[in-house]
Amino acid sequence: MSIKIEVFSTPGCGHCDRARESLKGIAQAFGEDQVSWRDVNLLDELDYAVALGVLTPPALAIDGELVFARLPSAAQFREELARRLKRERP
Repeated sequence: MSIKIEVFSTPGCGHCDRARESLKGIAQAFGEDQVSWRDVNLLDELDYAVALGVLTPPALAIDGELVFARLPSAAQFREELARRLKRERP
C-alpha cells in the first residue's frame, strides 16, 4: 500500500519550491511503490485545501490528512514516513 503525499503551495514561492524539492527527494528514496507524490496548486484547489485545514502555504498532507501545517524538516518528514510505512506493513 502506498502513502499519498500532497504538498500545497502557490506559484512563484521560491521557499516553497526549494523545500518541496528537498522533501520530494526523501519521498522518492522510499520508492514509488511506497510513496506517491502530488504537488497541489493552492490557488487551483482552494476548496480542497480549506477542507483539509490548510491555512497558509506551504503545507503537507498525508493520506488526505493535514499533517504538517508548515513544511517539516527533512528529519521530521523522513521519520513520519518511516513510522507510517512500518505501521502499514503486515
